[in-house]
Amino acid sequence: MPVTTARESRHSFLYGDTRIQFTLRRQLERKMKRVAIHIEPDGRVAVDAPPEAAYALILAAVKKRARWIARHLTEIRDRLIHVLPREYVSGEAMLYMGRRYRLKVTLQADSMARARLRGGYLEVVAPTKDPAVLRTVLDTWFRVRAREVLAQRLLAMAAPLRWVRELPAMRLQAMRVQWGSCSPAGRITLNPWLVKAPRECIDYVILHELCHLQHHNHSPKFYAAMDRHMPNWRMTKARLDALAEQVLR
Repeated sequence: MPVTTARESRHSFLYGDTRIQFTLRRQLERKMKRVAIHIEPDGRVAVDAPPEAAYALILAAVKKRARWIARHLTEIRDRLIHVLPREYVSGEAMLYMGRRYRLKVTLQADSMARARLRGGYLEVVAPTKDPAVLRTVLDTWFRVRAREVLAQRLLAMAAPLRWVRELPAMRLQAMRVQWGSCSPAGRITLNPWLVKAPRECIDYVILHELCHLQHHNHSPKFYAAMDRHMPNWRMTKARLDALAEQVLR
């Protein structure tokens, strides 16, 4: 039996010797005409479907793409093998706006913990080298930078879009598997860790959510809007997906 929440349920099926699990999302607020399959950066499979669609038809649509799903899940697992947990020590690589910086931990007994960019380094000055403290300092720094950078890019990306008459409200929320979302009320939520990605990747995510203000689905019209305003968005998405494990860990 699937484990059900208000709008989601979990399911699985066998593809050869592999069991593929997926979350079925019936989006009551959005009008959908077809089944859409998404593979999140950490390997979760999400399936969006019209509320009235029969489960048998949904499952058949997912099984039809089983080979494609299995291939992408294998690629994600192979990438994850090489991603090591952070230790928060000097020399560790840090991403900010797509550029790699080296972490520099400076111990000052009587100082207030803080982070700053200095040349090619992201320096943390703190009274201790406790990884938990350093992580908190860095997370705070990234969130502050994210609020500024993402607000700027939202304004820039919304400017040429005729259907955006008023800049939508934006909030930040750390998410494990999503870069952003757009609520039925038109509020855009962005992952603060997105600030670690290159600017063109940030712009892609923001444009994606802004297009949902006009098309509340992943219909051909939605993708036509994406193509019109960012013709190379598929390449940019692939670049962001390749960086996902480094950005989100």
